[in-house]
This record gives sequence, structure tokens and C-alpha cells, in this order.
Amino acid sequence: MEKDTIVRLNKRFEQYAYQQDGVEYWVARELQELLEYTQWRNFENVIAKAKIACEKSGNAISDHFVDISKTIQMPKGASKEVPDMILTRYACYLIAQNGDPKKEQIAFAQSYFAIQTRKQELLEERIQLTERLQAREKLAATETELSKNIYERGVDNYGFGRIRSKGDWAMFGGFNTSDMKRKLGIKENRPLADFLPTITITAKQLATEITNFNVKEKDIKGESKITSEHLKNNKDVRTLLGKSGIKPENLPVEEDIKKLERRVITLDKEIAKKNFKGEKDNTDE
Repeated sequence: MEKDTIVRLNKRFEQYAYQQDGVEYWVARELQELLEYTQWRNFENVIAKAKIACEKSGNAISDHFVDISKTIQMPKGASKEVPDMILTRYACYLIAQNGDPKKEQIAFAQSYFAIQTRKQELLEERIQLTERLQAREKLAATETELSKNIYERGVDNYGFGRIRSKGDWAMFGGFNTSDMKRKLGIKENRPLADFLPTITITAKQLATEITNFNVKEKDIKGESKITSEHLKNNKDVRTLLGKSGIKPENLPVEEDIKKLERRVITLDKEIAKKNFKGEKDNTDE
């Protein structure tokens, strides 16, 4: 997510926040607009899932989801009452967690509501962390799909490993998987992608996705032909990166993705247990 986008979304989310007796809250129908849900009934389904998560985390639903009504204007000067809800930051966080993170505003909201302090640098750091984890998960899913596709076409797991290593050889300018592990100081028994930056993970995922598509579309069979296809796609993606001056083999190693996963799990537990405890304490004052 670009820095300008983060600044823009941060400003917009700030405008929708309310304060009462030192407690921050948001209104559900306005949050629906922020998260770009077009229909209230669809947004209600997400709220229902968030309430279940709230209860499972040991928090009282009534502390974070407060039912209210709202008057809206109808044609010809008429008006009607519609259901609405006051939401704490924790409630908004749970709602965002149950949304689709591929949507830009929901991916932003997941970090925005997870962090009590709204300092720009903290938002940027958490969003970048989440994007790298999501990119890694997407690459793993795409590689699993490729493994299944080529197995049906006469290639076993060893063949899949050779195809993937050849793809890395093309992506990293003549360095295969083992070469890159040695270059970056990664243990041979660990996946290379767990230590790559988001841009490289995304590049590998795109090349693999194209291979998947063409293997199925053209019904490519046999290790040799599938290897040629995967080589071509990795070279093409590398060329695209090169147009922006990016050489994947020269990018520095990143923190182990497993450590990042543990950090996120720890953070989520802290959010549930501590971060929003202050909201209750402020309410009791």
C-alpha cells in the first residue's frame, strides 16, 4: 500500500471517529460506508461474525456493540427509523478482521483499528507486515495448486522441486533456489520465500500463477515442457522488474516470515486482552 494511500485513508478514518467522555467510538452505518459495503444486510452479517469473535475472546458483546436507531430521510419529506449501532475500536477491529483483506480499505482498517495510537509510522509498519504475510500465503497457495496440476500431468514432487528451482534460476538471474539460500545465508531446510521481500514474493507468485493458467489452458504435460513454460514466465516477470531497476537477487534478506507470524499472533492476543481494556476502564470512570 502506497504511503499516499495510507495518509489518505488515515485522514478519512479519523474524520469518522467520535469521542465521548474520553471514549472513542464509531457508528456502524458510517463504518459500512468507510469499508465500502453497499448493502446493510451484508454488513450486518460481518457484524454478526464480529460479535461471535468478541464473545469467544471473553469480552461482553454489550461493552463493544451498542444498538441504537437512526432517522433517515425518505422521498417526499418522509422519514423512517433504521437500526444502527455504536462500535468501540475493538468492535471495529473485529469487523475489519472478518472482512476481505484484498479490499484496500479493509486491509487498512485491520491495522488502523488494531493500533490504539494512530501514529503514521506505526500504521505503515503494521500494514507492510500484513502485506508480506498475505503475499507469502498467496504464493504458497499458488505453488500448491501448481503442484497438483503438474502431478496430474505426470510430474512427481521431485519434478516439482526441479521446476520451481529452475523458475528461481530465471527469476534471480542465474541463481537457483540453493544458490539464493547460500547467498542470503538461509538454511537449506527452510523455504527461500520465507526470507524474501514482498516485491519478490509477489513476483514469484505472479510467474507461478501464469504457469498454472497456461498448464491448464494449453494442457501442457511432462516435466520438460512445464519447466520451459515456468522458465519463460519467470524470465518475463524478471524483465518487468528490470524496467523499474529491480534485480531480485540483489535485494536484502528479510526477517523470517515465521517470526512475523508469531509477532502477529502475539499482537492479536494483546489486542484482545489489553489494548481495549482501557475502553472498559474509561467507561467505568
